[in-house]
Amino acid sequence: MKARKLIIVGAILALLSGAVYAAAFDIPAESAILIAAESGQVLFAKNETKPLPPASLTKIMTMLLAMEAVEEGVASLEDVVPISRHAASMGGSQVFLSPDEKFTLEELLEAVAIASANDASVAVAEYLAGTEANFVERMNRRAKELGMKGTTFANASGLPTPEGEPGCITTAQDVAIMAREIILRHPKVLEWTSIWQKNFRHEPRPFVLTNTNRLIRSYPGADGLKTGHTQAAGFCLAATAKRDDVRLISVVMRTDSDAARLEQTARILDFGFRAFEQVFAAVEGENVGLVSIPGGRKEQVPALAQGDLKLMVMRGSQRELERELRPKAGLQAPVAKGQVIGELVVSREDETLGSVPVVAAEEVPRANFLIRLFRWVRDFFRGIFR
Repeated sequence: MKARKLIIVGAILALLSGAVYAAAFDIPAESAILIAAESGQVLFAKNETKPLPPASLTKIMTMLLAMEAVEEGVASLEDVVPISRHAASMGGSQVFLSPDEKFTLEELLEAVAIASANDASVAVAEYLAGTEANFVERMNRRAKELGMKGTTFANASGLPTPEGEPGCITTAQDVAIMAREIILRHPKVLEWTSIWQKNFRHEPRPFVLTNTNRLIRSYPGADGLKTGHTQAAGFCLAATAKRDDVRLISVVMRTDSDAARLEQTARILDFGFRAFEQVFAAVEGENVGLVSIPGGRKEQVPALAQGDLKLMVMRGSQRELERELRPKAGLQAPVAKGQVIGELVVSREDETLGSVPVVAAEEVPRANFLIRLFRWVRDFFRGIFR
């Protein structure tokens, strides 16, 4: 859970305050965003907080909750899932489930990930929460936990709601947040979203899953993630591609056609891979400076980076990065070895690009009374002479 919270906080900070370098770059999509998966940095954004219907991008959250249930042990991919009449009644993209059928949770999630099956999405939702309505409550609660401030889900599939009822609404920024969460924490999903075709049912109604995301066949390194289309939403695509050690996540919303969302996604990913390079702004265990420890037997302790800090920077601009060591507020001795004592913040032209916690390199016991008294007198006279 602690690791999940770190990812969530990192995503929110990076997506809300990341530097956007791409002033001269643009695509026709009504809303779009490009982020680095590892750091969450925003590399390009256009109307990224504009509320729009997500169509089947909604299913990213459905898959995320399912994978979290598996991770927590409350469900298994081998579980057999019964099909309700409600699930079987879903229209649009579907695998034509019927109430007399049973599939494993993994088979249904594959149908969601590959073929964007609405009936499979609802079957998964009902299995995990009893009813689709209960599942939608979980979706909206999880969205708040992830910091998705512009999102409200109305169902598990993204299908249009009946006239007069509120439908699903989200933003490109929020889609990027949940896409990053599922990619980093549940890479199993990428195994499914990278499949072009797979048999789902042999009889009595043979059905072959065909991926709705044709980008995985045409763009080098593309292996996901989710398409969406309704009349109100237009053609949407949350995509991801990895080259060498760099994974990017893009979202385009309300484009004019399937061809347009593919072309614009390829352009935005090309921009990311060509214009930026990944650098190590800090290395795990690196001594990044000294932090004062009030009341400690030693007045300062070396601060070590708790992990690697990888950042995307415009090619050739690595020398413009600035590092600042910020001690934790209210820090006092005693301090244990390995205790978080602050953070290293990396910026460029006053824009925060990322940060990493720093830990104490050694234990710092509390100083005795005489040492503390001596320092108080010393600091008192220093203040006078200054």
